[in-house]
Amino acid sequence: MSRIACKFGGSSVADASQFRKVRDIVRADARRRVIVVSAPGKRTKAEAKVTDLLYLCHDTATAHADLAAPFEALKGRFLEIERELGLTPRLGEELEAFRRQVTDGATRDFVAARGEYFSGLLMAEYLGAEFIDPERYVIIDPAGNVDPATYALLGDRLADPAPLYVMPGFYGRDHHGKVKTFSRGGSDISGAVAARAAGAGLYENWTDVSGLLMADPRIVDSPCHMDQVTYREIRELSYMGASVFHDEAILPVREAGIPINIKNTNRPQDPGTFIVPKFTESKYKIAGIAGKKDFAMICLEKSLMNKEVGFGVRVLGILANHGVSFEHCPSSIDSMSVILDDRQLADDKEELIIDELRRAVQPDRIEVLRDLALIAVVGEDMHNTIGMAARVFGALAEARVNVRIINQGASELNIIVGVSEADYERAVRALYAAFVNA
Repeated sequence: MSRIACKFGGSSVADASQFRKVRDIVRADARRRVIVVSAPGKRTKAEAKVTDLLYLCHDTATAHADLAAPFEALKGRFLEIERELGLTPRLGEELEAFRRQVTDGATRDFVAARGEYFSGLLMAEYLGAEFIDPERYVIIDPAGNVDPATYALLGDRLADPAPLYVMPGFYGRDHHGKVKTFSRGGSDISGAVAARAAGAGLYENWTDVSGLLMADPRIVDSPCHMDQVTYREIRELSYMGASVFHDEAILPVREAGIPINIKNTNRPQDPGTFIVPKFTESKYKIAGIAGKKDFAMICLEKSLMNKEVGFGVRVLGILANHGVSFEHCPSSIDSMSVILDDRQLADDKEELIIDELRRAVQPDRIEVLRDLALIAVVGEDMHNTIGMAARVFGALAEARVNVRIINQGASELNIIVGVSEADYERAVRALYAAFVNA
């Protein structure tokens, strides 16, 4: 296999003991040559995040107030790691220079990025690695996405497979050369970008969990980890509210067909979860179960609706004119329903939309149903397995859950059901039991 790119999250670099775990992990496999790090995470629940301290430094300086308290807390975190690792005490000067930059009006993005920057400096020195500053090699466009020119630029810098490289995550530069941060999940995006630029054969994402879970642990007691899941399955689960990678953090490696392995820094022996381009097998026939609450459904009925050209276009056009997007649109010969996020009907939009729909399409009946939850059962192997829908609806019937909505995409990658919010948790547990505990 070619090189492995590794991204270590905030919990993996929270203190000196975590840095030592990272060193042991890197040394355990000589193919791990490209390392991306986050800013140090919380050590306790009560502790402030490093990035929050940085934002506080910026806001305090902008208000021309004394930033001594947040800066000293920030400085203490990094110098403690440096001291406990026995590194040459160099970071103090960097930190004091940073303090002057903040006072002199450094941008908010520049300030926020210093958590990863200082973390990267420490990790590079600790591992004896070459430090790669993403400000020189990662270009972020005005929309906050990776500029494709990054892959060639960073790829040239990482072309020599022999050295060990350390790069901070979360930031790069804009087209004007100024430091710019990613909007969310920044270090995950940086890790994927580095993996693609380096032509890695595998992207390891190291965190504090041993892989992704098949259901929400707040609803299902001790759900199983996913051994393997495809990019498509992850996209569906993420869309339906599962706490997994968002699409921006997967896209760079997905386009290049590079698999991802979610690993636990504190339990490196655990296999974790592999996110792969193509489906191979599934122990449970499904990848996972995910869902969200707070949906509403606009229901329209009209005789001979199917004969009326443009009926659906007019309905969806009215929603678009009000800036309302829809999630699903199930229909029958004389009815059409539009499912959307309930929050989009706030600020008197509902009354305006219903009034316009009545005038535009003249339905026989129109109503809005609220307090709905959507649940998706997701799996690449579902379309090859007889009786999947029967298991879904049988499990819900046995749990005394009334199904209000049924929807399945053309890809047959998932079955989506809508239930009352009051039945949501019971439905998720029933579905999990039917497919995983059966």
